[in-house]
Amino acid sequence: MSTRTPTRRTFTVSFPIKLAEQVERTAKAESRTTSELFREAFRHYRAQQVRKSLDEFRTMAGDNNHNGYGPEDVERLVDEVRAQRAAEKARKSAA
Repeated sequence: MSTRTPTRRTFTVSFPIKLAEQVERTAKAESRTTSELFREAFRHYRAQQVRKSLDEFRTMAGDNNHNGYGPEDVERLVDEVRAQRAAEKARKSAA
């Protein structure tokens, strides 16, 4: 009895006749199978969806920047926080 995991899955899809003919012509013109054509089409679709999600996250991140801070502010803000912590530590040591 084999315990190997299958490396492929088969999907059944249906197309209107005209579109199916276009698929077959395209696959033949590019010397590949319809499976190869659909795998590539899905990879492109998935990449587009990932790009869309990243763009949405970037927009949300920009919208959430209510203080108007940008990358150029990071070093200054870190220095300010460190100075505040050092001052608090010095106060506690003096007390």
